[in-house]
Amino acid sequence: MGRFHRHDDHDHSHDHGHDHGHGHDHDHGHGHDHGHDHAPAPGGAVSEHGDHSGYATGAERVVVLERIFEENDQTAAANRRDFDAAGVTAVNLMSSPGAGKTTVLAETLRRLQGRRRIGVIEGDIETSIDADRLNGFGAAISLINTSKGFGGECHLDAPMVRSALPRLPLAELDLVIIENVGNLVCPAEFDVGAHASAMVYSVTEGEEKPLKYPGMFRAAQLVLVNKVDLIPHLDYDLETFYRNLRSVNPDVVTIETSARTGQGIDRWCEWLCALGR
Repeated sequence: MGRFHRHDDHDHSHDHGHDHGHGHDHDHGHGHDHGHDHAPAPGGAVSEHGDHSGYATGAERVVVLERIFEENDQTAAANRRDFDAAGVTAVNLMSSPGAGKTTVLAETLRRLQGRRRIGVIEGDIETSIDADRLNGFGAAISLINTSKGFGGECHLDAPMVRSALPRLPLAELDLVIIENVGNLVCPAEFDVGAHASAMVYSVTEGEEKPLKYPGMFRAAQLVLVNKVDLIPHLDYDLETFYRNLRSVNPDVVTIETSARTGQGIDRWCEWLCALGR
């Protein structure tokens, strides 16, 4: 199948505007300031907003928040119906910035070329750098820059993913990988319509991350423990990480990987292929 590489350059009226309170200075616009918890949604989305008791409260705010998530979940369900109708399995791939998600994805596309017909929805706040890195592997690529009509969001949501679907030849694909914006908090809060969620975690991030950011680690059915080739050069305790991870997600599947050496990538590819069976 030929390669498609299309950039998202249209405006989108779905305004988000929450203040996350986790180091983001941007104002997203949808009043979503994280005042309640959501149970896991299909595709692994988990909303764990924490204690924002310092923010304004009231019935109107609760109604607005519920309406925002209801709209997102309805669109996510529509996305899943479209994937199902086309016979496509969709995976939401999340990570923090710099964990190696795009490098893992490039190696995945290389190994599955000719075995699976793959589309990628590439989410980034700015630039086509990651989308460009995925060129040349036969995948259909649809880029979403959240700075263009989406308020510079630090995550993808269901309406954003829906806007990307017409730019993918779904009927010709077996698998769609949604590479979410690099962020350890927000991507896990929004169901995008995927059938499964996976996460790339780098050992350079430290053993404590599952405890500090449990929402994403809970949302993932599989965690790729990446950059394990660096462990001999780090003050890092892998067993402590696994203990912390199991404390927040006892049933999660883990694969130790190194995108640089190729360790574990075949097992990850097998996991992806098995989802569609």
